[in-house]
Amino acid sequence: MNQPTSRASVTIWASVWIIITLFLRIESGQAQTVLTISGEVTKPLTLQAADLKAMPHTDVTGKDRDGKEHHYSGIPLSDLLKQAGATLGGELRGENLSKFVVIKAVDGYEVLFALPELDPDFATRIILLADSVDGAPLAQGIGPYRVVVPGEKKPARWIREVKSIEVRFAK
Repeated sequence: MNQPTSRASVTIWASVWIIITLFLRIESGQAQTVLTISGEVTKPLTLQAADLKAMPHTDVTGKDRDGKEHHYSGIPLSDLLKQAGATLGGELRGENLSKFVVIKAVDGYEVLFALPELDPDFATRIILLADSVDGAPLAQGIGPYRVVVPGEKKPARWIREVKSIEVRFAK
């Protein structure tokens, strides 16, 4: 005689199936990478890899830690912040000038930018959320997303494995 399957055993098998599926996707490089943009924005975003890939890309050149010039492609941080409804352009005045952006990596590393540093109305350089270097995807441990800040003497804010961007008030 067959015994009815208990709800607990179905839940356990479903959990095992999900874990195995996620493990296989990660091992084959197919893990879904999510980027969140939150905080002092009007439209918090959760973007999948396909969303970011479909956005218009810009190219910048910068010297990495190796001292060599590399060509990076990605989305300007200002474009991402604009899409999320961050205060930029003509609205970036008064108390809004005290806003800053914290970018976090998977490993817990964080870097900070004053919001005007990222706004094309204030700054001449393009700070990029890169997804490729020299025509190839970023290497594991660096990508899938990396902030590139052309012209900085030290690439300490070239944060790797970016997972989130948060806009905050300094007050």
